[in-house]
Amino acid sequence: MVHRFASRRGVRIISLACFLVILAMLAAACGSAAAPSGGAAPTAAGAAPAASGGEIIVGLITKTETNPFFVKMKEGAQAKADELKAKLLTGAGAKDGDNEGQVTALENMINAGAKGILITPSDTKAIVPSIKKARDKGVLVIALDTATDPQDASDALFATNNFNAGLLIGQWAKAAMGSNKPVIATLDLQPGITVGAQRHNGFLQGYSLAKADPNSSDLVTSPEVVCAQDTHGDQTEGQTAMENCLSKNPDINLVYTINEPAAFGAYQAIKAAGKEKNITIVSVDGGCRGVQGIVDGQIAATSQQYPLKMASLGVDAVVKFAQTGQKPSGYTDTGVTLITDKPQAGVDSKDSKFGTENCWGTK
Repeated sequence: MVHRFASRRGVRIISLACFLVILAMLAAACGSAAAPSGGAAPTAAGAAPAASGGEIIVGLITKTETNPFFVKMKEGAQAKADELKAKLLTGAGAKDGDNEGQVTALENMINAGAKGILITPSDTKAIVPSIKKARDKGVLVIALDTATDPQDASDALFATNNFNAGLLIGQWAKAAMGSNKPVIATLDLQPGITVGAQRHNGFLQGYSLAKADPNSSDLVTSPEVVCAQDTHGDQTEGQTAMENCLSKNPDINLVYTINEPAAFGAYQAIKAAGKEKNITIVSVDGGCRGVQGIVDGQIAATSQQYPLKMASLGVDAVVKFAQTGQKPSGYTDTGVTLITDKPQAGVDSKDSKFGTENCWGTK
């Protein structure tokens, strides 16, 4: 009897042990399958990780964080992101032309799970391989303000027609100069950047001094251009460039600048030389400081663009893509208006009052 009882007890002990082993194995399996607290769910190889809670992440990469144009662009993107309950990540290069900084920002945003990235490319060719990597991972990439080279390297472009912006100030300058022979200085951006070439080339074509491909990143020229200097769109560099040009040819009577910071730098050099009444400055941007420059007589005419609209449309497109899979494509023109208080026959323009009502940056 004792032997039989011990045998049955042994069976029960073995059964209990097996049960405990199986239970432990199940617990271990469940524990390994569960995501860590607060951790992201696993994603397919090569795919951007999903935002926690289904939150849509939008990236915005500008050329710099200090230029009022990009400050306003960031404000517009944030306002639209708040409206659509999306999360906005922002980044920028250290200065105009800083491709490396933009590449780093792009990679960080991909890793953070951005569904789409809006970018104003500093180096329109060098950024293309990084954009391709993002698109290959399913991230929507929209260029703002400045087209990539080639343009179809991004999914879409939301921008001012920069060639037309240059065309308008060129047409205005030709009418304003009348019978005076133009002696021109161009204060440009830097070589190979589409936005700089398009504005420059549009200006010379608008003045009927050259013919240009509206999409080219190469600068055209003419004999009337006696000095051409790069400024990176910077006021200090603009002043130095203008000083160099006046040293080279003191007869300059017309100055084209890539943007209004460069224009203000040029004006400082011109004023220091005592030539502010003899030289006309035209520019592109239409920021509030630039429009005030028209009121103050420092800039004669500027082509106003609308960065807030670019950014707002961009954020809206990314959110729509995240929700529906619908991608924007091609080019969307966000508009340009010539602002001047010296209107010329045959050239459409608005005055500084309109410019002030529609400008961006600090008034």
